[in-house]
Amino acid sequence: MRGSERASLELLGLLLHSLEVVFSANTGFSMSIYDVTSRSIYLRWSKFSGASSYRVTATAVNTVGHSLLAHFSDVTLKSTLTSLIPNTVYAIQAEAVDKNGIILAETRTVQSTAPDIPVIDQAYSKLSNSITVEWRAVPGATSYLLSAQDGDSCIETVVPKSPGTVMGLEPATCYRITIRSVNAGGKSRPSPSRKATTDPGTLYTIKAYAWNADGLPGDDFTYNQRTSPKAPADVQVASNSGVLRAIVSWMPAEGALTYSVTASSGLLNLKCNTSSSSCIIPSLQCGSEYSVAVTAHNDAGSSNPTDAVSLRTIPCAPENISIEEDERGNLLVSWSRVNFGHYYVVFVKSDDGLEVYCNTSHTQCHFQSDCGFTYFISVFAYNKAGQSPLGDVFNYTTAPCCPSDFRAVLVSSDTVEVSWSPVRGAEMYETKAASWRGTVLCNDTATACTLSALRCNTLYNVTVYSFSEARGSNTSCASKYVATGMCIPAFLYTYKQSVKQLSAPCSPEIKNISKEALSVISVHWQSNNEEATYIVTARGETGLWHCTSSGNSCTLINLPCGSAFSVSVTARSPAGQSLPSYSVPLETGACCPSGVKLYRLGNNGIRVYWRASEETISYTTDLCGSKGNFTCTPSSGVSYCDITEIPCGDVYTVVVSPATDKRLKLTFCPKKIYS
Repeated sequence: MRGSERASLELLGLLLHSLEVVFSANTGFSMSIYDVTSRSIYLRWSKFSGASSYRVTATAVNTVGHSLLAHFSDVTLKSTLTSLIPNTVYAIQAEAVDKNGIILAETRTVQSTAPDIPVIDQAYSKLSNSITVEWRAVPGATSYLLSAQDGDSCIETVVPKSPGTVMGLEPATCYRITIRSVNAGGKSRPSPSRKATTDPGTLYTIKAYAWNADGLPGDDFTYNQRTSPKAPADVQVASNSGVLRAIVSWMPAEGALTYSVTASSGLLNLKCNTSSSSCIIPSLQCGSEYSVAVTAHNDAGSSNPTDAVSLRTIPCAPENISIEEDERGNLLVSWSRVNFGHYYVVFVKSDDGLEVYCNTSHTQCHFQSDCGFTYFISVFAYNKAGQSPLGDVFNYTTAPCCPSDFRAVLVSSDTVEVSWSPVRGAEMYETKAASWRGTVLCNDTATACTLSALRCNTLYNVTVYSFSEARGSNTSCASKYVATGMCIPAFLYTYKQSVKQLSAPCSPEIKNISKEALSVISVHWQSNNEEATYIVTARGETGLWHCTSSGNSCTLINLPCGSAFSVSVTARSPAGQSLPSYSVPLETGACCPSGVKLYRLGNNGIRVYWRASEETISYTTDLCGSKGNFTCTPSSGVSYCDITEIPCGDVYTVVVSPATDKRLKLTFCPKKIYS
């Protein structure tokens, strides 16, 4: 083809390439082009009556020997011409053909293909809101379409040549970059994509030069500028079980110098700042939910906060704890629900060291209980973050056990000696002898009691009750019946008085022993000889005590408290000395202290407190366990004692008893258990 003809065809193509629809004269047969790429033209045509097939021919106007022929059935009304040359003008002809091969109608148009697909050389970000793309120029392209896609978001811009910049992007965001070449015919397919991130935290060096009017360089100026960082990634929040603090960690952000962590819950905001990639947030509140976010900082500014991460702290300790015996032998522990408490565990530890627990999602638990125990009760709430802090530790003391094995022995016609084994939880005992004629009581801390001055020949109902300061008296204790001896006939007394005492006096008969004070007792006997002198002897483990009288009573003083004695009376006259009377057992009184309580002093010490039965009594505190024994003796009149440096993890028996001059260990005072 000659140059002038070629130029004419190119001019024709330029004049007609924009025509999308061309009608064949007088036939009504038409063709339209609805899309164009570098190597394809998409076209459609109208259905023509009588046509059994359609034939489409595309011939390159400015390229010799390049044409394309395609045949279609009568039901096909659109087609895609492929394998075309980019940036080339094509003359396109569509023909409607009948079954005999005769052309019924034809239509023509001219269309240029789009330029070839560009190839991206590089894509980079110089500013936090833009990405610059560089590529090789494509022949025939009059402009280029740059696209930056982030998920469903896509930003496009048209540039005349390389390099081109897409503006309006989000900082610190990764985009998929493509480019299309454009000419009057259409747009090419997108280029293979490149990923580029608006580069946060990047240090740029900017250099400016000064030039004069003659183009000679002068001074220059260099300035360093770092862009603001992006938000940190992969934020993790972890809390130590049972501790109200959280450890927040993240992946470092490029160019970040410092980080700030904010934990928000309602109006409360907690912060921590660090230059590392983790931070500890202390002083969290129990039973709360926090929103945790991390922000990166440098000299240029701050990143956006990260998406908030939810943090739920450990629940608070349950409150409104109540403890009751809904029936004997059964403890009911109840409490109020707490925020974010998924389940609860109740620990019940008895003062002998045995511990049981109950795990429940409800707000009450039942436990079996025994008499005479003190139970220490703690309630904890749990969730995924861990265990609630330790709340108040409650204690509940059950009623003391009953002395079920007591013995009642008749030692004279009007005296009954009652003894029993110590029972758990008892601080004092009350012995009661009841008959239809009256009641006799004996209160003591010891495990024996002598009931005297009873009526002879009488049936008594004897009961021993246990008592504790914490729970009072156990009134459910069983009783026994005891009958006193026969009464002495009156005529025998008259006969004895009428007989002249020519020999040694007869043995006296003790009628009654009464306690006048803590260490003072009075002994009464039947006097059967006016000339006799009577000697009272109290024999005990710590020695002998005597008093003398010519009457029918005598007072013993300064007896050690809490001690057991055997009391007898001997008559002495000029004619000789009688045999001793029947011995009557005696125990001195209330010298064990009452209200013994234990208080914790740190992790390895306790304070023992008591109420003294008498201000002048000195007490000794003994603490015994498998890891050692400890003794503390305060000054007289002091009602507490501190014992320190106690090995932990043991169960100790604590006894407060009166101090003795001979350093004897008195074992009759009640015991306390400390764990």
